[in-house]
Formats: sequence, structure tokens, C-alpha cells
Amino acid sequence: MTIGTILDYRNIAVVGISDDPERPSHYVAGFLAAHGYNIIPVNPKLTIWEGKKCYPDLPSIPEKVDVVDIFRRPEAVPPIVDEAIAIKAKVVWMQEGIVNEEAAAKARAAGIEVVMDKCMMKEYKKLLSH
Repeated sequence: MTIGTILDYRNIAVVGISDDPERPSHYVAGFLAAHGYNIIPVNPKLTIWEGKKCYPDLPSIPEKVDVVDIFRRPEAVPPIVDEAIAIKAKVVWMQEGIVNEEAAAKARAAGIEVVMDKCMMKEYKKLLSH
């Protein structure tokens, strides 16, 4: 599957979303929302993000999640992948600078597409420029 195909999915759970506009998780999610994606904020420390209910973890989300977009340190990724498998997400996307080969292998073994060390916003913009 290509990144272009992955970007066709609409429901994106952003794990580690921040309410600080300077943080990548905030402005990348805002960019994706502005381009028609349904952003589902995930951060146990927040209750609301940009007017949307924020969930403490993936299993708490009542709707279907296509992509789990991770803005957490590499060592925090394995339990997030376990949750992604449990909710039957289609894609685990680790943002720029985030690589966890063990978690990626586990996700792939469960039939989940994996993207590591890439920014969804930058990949979307690359597709637009072609």
C-alpha cells in the first residue's frame, strides 16, 4: 500500500495531541482537519482539543479509527500499537523522528500498515504537489 492510499483514510486518532499551537501534534492535526480529515484527539491530560472531545486512549473512542497518528516518544509506542491492534485500526503512523521496529513488526503481524519517521502533513503536501 502506498502513502497516497493511506492518506485516503478519513478518521485519524492523533495520540499525544497538544493544545499548544507551537507543538507539531497541534498544527499537523489542525492542517489535516482543515483538509477534510476527521481528527480524533487522544491525550489523557486533555478533555477538549479545538472544541472536540479528547479521549484518554484508543479503546475509549466510540467511532471507527482508520489511522493512529502517533506523536509520542519511540519507547511509548508499543502500548499504543497494542491498542491500535485491539481497535482494528488500518494504519499506525509514527511521525517524524519516531521509529520503533519492534512495535512496527507487531502491528504488521496483525495486518496493520505501518509508516514510521514521516509527517502526515508533509506527505499530504507532497501528494498535492504531484
